[in-house]
Amino acid sequence: MEKADGSTQAILLLEDGTFFVGKGFGSEVNVVGEAVFTTGMVGYPESMTDPSFAGQLLCFTYPLIGNYGVPQKDDLDRFGLPVHFESESIKVSGIVVQEYCERPSHWASRARLSEWMQEEGVPGISGIDTRALVSTLRERGVMMAALANGTELLTRKELAIMIEKANRYDSVDFVKSVSTKRSYTYGSPGNTVVLIDCGLKLSIIRNILKRGYRVVRVPYNASYADVMAYSPDGVVISNGPGDPTLCRETIKTAGRLVDSEVPLLGICLGEQLIGLSQGVDTYKLKYGDRGQNKPVVDLTTGRGYVTSQNHGYAVDRQKLERSQMKVWFLNADDGSVEGTIHERRPCIAVQFHPEASPGPYDTEFVFDNFVVLMNKYRETVIGERTRIMRV
Repeated sequence: MEKADGSTQAILLLEDGTFFVGKGFGSEVNVVGEAVFTTGMVGYPESMTDPSFAGQLLCFTYPLIGNYGVPQKDDLDRFGLPVHFESESIKVSGIVVQEYCERPSHWASRARLSEWMQEEGVPGISGIDTRALVSTLRERGVMMAALANGTELLTRKELAIMIEKANRYDSVDFVKSVSTKRSYTYGSPGNTVVLIDCGLKLSIIRNILKRGYRVVRVPYNASYADVMAYSPDGVVISNGPGDPTLCRETIKTAGRLVDSEVPLLGICLGEQLIGLSQGVDTYKLKYGDRGQNKPVVDLTTGRGYVTSQNHGYAVDRQKLERSQMKVWFLNADDGSVEGTIHERRPCIAVQFHPEASPGPYDTEFVFDNFVVLMNKYRETVIGERTRIMRV
């Protein structure tokens, strides 16, 4: 239905029957996804292109979205990576906002948010009480939802049928759809980090490159032999969407890597996959941790940090304590595990995003810690192998 101001009506229906009517923007399509929310105040281009949001309808708790428009895609950094985007396209299924800004103002803006979403076939709904939506998700947990935007809206009953027929979020292996299909190399020849792409954010590549390493990006299902063929100084398992237990091939490779002497870093989903490879269970959080203001505590130093996060699953702390993986960071809000360290192997992992984008950069030192592990590996293990070969 078209409104007097030329906008279209939009409808958001949660699977528990909660119903919202608002104004549509973006693409005029109907979609189904898992309704989640983020408490971030800035960075909607980065959030919307974060592959970890694949299959989800993202509600922004900040009341005004779109106020600085959308920047140029060809605005690249010194490594040739997009400055303002975390992947090549929008990954959220749709967005929900309280107020959408029709007239953005920023020197770097090249288009309105709605125009970008129209280009990529992503719908949005505005003018609803996002506080009520977030309260519902906090009280009842994240759930499936349908978002309809267009001149010919479906009825509430038809939207309910769409939700009923759609695949449950937890049953879909989204990693397969967002991971790279082939290998890519970034940076100059030299010391190498292999990055297993489970739905990585481009800022992870940027952080490794600026520390002087070449990055080889490989698909999620790369085997241990595939990874080691590049003779890496270290391996990173990236963030990504969906239930970690569905990533069986990556879990198997992670287990082989932990057993080897190669330094290993897991980020977000990567932490969960490393945990699963060590016999640690994962579980789904009631409404997840998504935002740029999530506090964690480093148990090795007692220091607290504000972090950027985007995850709906976590590793089980009780099962973790029975493994050789020990707690490194804890969430100061809910006590969930935010980081782990292996007792005997050069393996570290964090649930938050040390690369941020968007968010605070306070925990970039995680990459520096990983570099220390790689330097030690290069000096001892690789150096010893070279010595033996010469003898």
